[in-house]
Amino acid sequence: MNMKKSRLTTSIVATCCAAMLPTFVYAADEQKAERVEVVGSHIKRTDIEGTSPLFVVTRDDIENSGYNNLQQLFERMPVAGNGTFSTRGNNQDSTANGGAAISLRGFGSDATLVLVNGRRVAISAFAESITNNFVDVNAIPMAAIERVEVLKDGASAIYGSDAVAGVINIVLRKNYEGSELSVGYGNTTDTDSDEKTMSLLWGTSGDKGNMTVILDYFSNSSLMNKDRGTLGTANQSALGGEDFRSSRGFPGRYVVNGVTTIDPGCPPENAFGATCVYDYGPWNVLIPESERIGAILLANRDIGTSTELFTEFSVQHNTSFAQGAPTPLDGDAGLTVPGTHPNNPFGVDIDINRHRTVDAGARIWDIETDVMRLVVGMRGTIFTDWDWEVSAQKGRSESMQTGGKHQGWVRTDLLQQEIDAGRYNPFGGTYNPQSVIDAITTSLVRRGESHLSAYDAKISGGLFDMAGGQAALAAGIELLTEKVSDVPDDQFQRGLIFGTESVSAEAKRDHESAFIEFVLPFADGLEVQLAGRYDKYDGFGAQFNPKVGALWSPNDDLKFRMSWGTGFRAPSLAQIGLGPSQSSQFFVDTYGCAVNPAYCASTDYTIVFAGNPDLDAEESESFNVGTVWQVSDSVSLTFDYWTIEQDNKIAPGDFGALYALECNNQASTICIRNAPLPGQSLGDLSRINNGYRNLNQQSAKGIDISADYRLSTADLGSFKFKIDWSWLTEFEQKITEDESTGATTILDWTGEYEYPEFRWVGTMDWAMDTFGATVAVSYIGEFEDTPDANFDGVIDINQNSSRTVDAFMTVDVQFRYLGVQDTVFSVGVRNLLDEEPPFAIGDGDGDLYGYVSQVHSPRGQFVYGEVTYRF
Repeated sequence: MNMKKSRLTTSIVATCCAAMLPTFVYAADEQKAERVEVVGSHIKRTDIEGTSPLFVVTRDDIENSGYNNLQQLFERMPVAGNGTFSTRGNNQDSTANGGAAISLRGFGSDATLVLVNGRRVAISAFAESITNNFVDVNAIPMAAIERVEVLKDGASAIYGSDAVAGVINIVLRKNYEGSELSVGYGNTTDTDSDEKTMSLLWGTSGDKGNMTVILDYFSNSSLMNKDRGTLGTANQSALGGEDFRSSRGFPGRYVVNGVTTIDPGCPPENAFGATCVYDYGPWNVLIPESERIGAILLANRDIGTSTELFTEFSVQHNTSFAQGAPTPLDGDAGLTVPGTHPNNPFGVDIDINRHRTVDAGARIWDIETDVMRLVVGMRGTIFTDWDWEVSAQKGRSESMQTGGKHQGWVRTDLLQQEIDAGRYNPFGGTYNPQSVIDAITTSLVRRGESHLSAYDAKISGGLFDMAGGQAALAAGIELLTEKVSDVPDDQFQRGLIFGTESVSAEAKRDHESAFIEFVLPFADGLEVQLAGRYDKYDGFGAQFNPKVGALWSPNDDLKFRMSWGTGFRAPSLAQIGLGPSQSSQFFVDTYGCAVNPAYCASTDYTIVFAGNPDLDAEESESFNVGTVWQVSDSVSLTFDYWTIEQDNKIAPGDFGALYALECNNQASTICIRNAPLPGQSLGDLSRINNGYRNLNQQSAKGIDISADYRLSTADLGSFKFKIDWSWLTEFEQKITEDESTGATTILDWTGEYEYPEFRWVGTMDWAMDTFGATVAVSYIGEFEDTPDANFDGVIDINQNSSRTVDAFMTVDVQFRYLGVQDTVFSVGVRNLLDEEPPFAIGDGDGDLYGYVSQVHSPRGQFVYGEVTYRF
């Protein structure tokens, strides 16, 4: 969609759908007589509107959305931002495919706390982007969710570490009586990528307790990049993008008598100076085939007039796969070809400088993940209106990646043996016999585990009467132990496997905390929230974080709210315990290029990371002020202005700055080069050693506006219109480039790569007799492309204005029929207009195929149907 068309379409939709937006039900809509506890406070109350902005996605909203996992639902929310990720397009990186995490306000998924029924859960066994520990929201089946509460405010004073940008609390269905069976199927319209779902909900209750059981099944087939047209190539130059084809070619290049020399059999269209490039794009998987099977049990039992036992038990088994292009080899592999080799066209001993074993096939991981969670506890009431609760929790996530001998995993020592024996021909793009491929390949295993043990106790109730009502208090303690390990195959550790990002991590820590919270109604319509929390981490230290909030209601229809608090995020276990681990990044070796033209191509170089046990906590301060106005019985509006400032942000050193400082020095221990060729001062760049430090500061500001309009008619049925609109007015990062001199750079990301200023989502829901329909429009605003315009490793958004990545807008529709007793039929279309993601040159890292993978979905139009029967 070009810019002119995008703006015109946006104007038409905005005019026609004025108040349309998500089926998200805001706290102002909920009216419950019973006291309930919602995210943002430990004190139960009848009015869930508090001092911080909160919205709730209800069970009806989930069903009307047509989405089959939380990642699909969350990524369209305007409050989501940079750092929200799924493993869409994931190929050979550190995260088990099928996982997903949410980043509120763009501060990263590690600054967003995810709870299930108000409690922490175990993190994923495999980190995202090597060191980003996260809770996999896709491990929670949609069929099990009663509602999702999203707190758009810092809440470390209430919940502790990680609640820097907000909290997502997933509330599971319980106290259900009867049975419900749902079966669904969907498929893309121009490719063959389907989804199958089935769930069974059963519940029973009696005088003394109840039990709810949920069984869930989900599967999807694969969708390859090449199935989406232009997204299937790393060479986007025809569209105005970059040629990110790899310098590790098939055939490759060699060092012959001290000269970098291209394979004589390189096709002309792949020849780039002395380099034969290779397009790995067609091998990559856009959406990997996956399957999830899970079961959840929730039960409680009265053991007296005011005490009950409760338990939550869940298990899930996930399978998926990851696939990358065939093994890329470079000079670090140390491969040589003797002059006596029968296929050596040069007749002398040579070094293999670049080569790809395409004849061995794609590198494939089979991935299995098992997740288990058990909570047992007691709760009750004392002194008439004081609630108490104690519980213990065990959580575990285990993942295993296996690569079989016939799944493309090449060992360099075995390859060298076959070359020396004259059986493997590395020249001319030759496909070697299967017997030779069997001799050079191997099997691999990677194992990851994450464990959580948690014990908590809390109490809440009324204190004394004040002018505006009864003061209330909540207090509690929590004890947690976290442990994570990520063990790659020994063949990785011995340097025998090339071209795949490898991760090694091992860490454990204990966490103790205590919190207290007051709600003080100083006058009729005026209450103040005071909260504080003390957290202590072994090997890290202690933190105290306060929060102050106020809610003023001059009348029943108007509320003003304000909150301020501090927050923190302890270093992740991966950031502390990471062993030497690898990632890759495309950039140009400009120093090497000046010495040897063969080094001038943009190449995917290796960045090596390691953990840092001396990291300090990230600290933050958040502020929110807003209003909720019930204009009439049918119209409500909310407005919030928010700010977040974060210090000591943990980040890797700027590899561009490291390159500039170190990579013109052959003897550098940071920038590692191979031995220079005769007569040259610099060798081929091998890797850059990097690490994690408390380098950055970042701050963000924004405005959220939402509207809700309801209309009932005698002849046309009832309508609900909603809109949720977010404006990111500022997002700045202050990066320390040189700790010795204190030199810093301030980067303004507002409207830059992956930071659109505007996002909104709108819905219209219609119901009449036995029919219903939902229309949802999602909009992601434009932003600038290429944060590193010349791909030299240095972010240059302050110096260069790049092209604009156009706005992206999609329309979803769903129709429902309830005319058959106890049965609901639903059919719908996601991305009704089959909009393609806007073209983007990319960032030289994860976005190499002409679109921004973590912002825009490239899946295309998707048609689905579902039947739900209650009995």
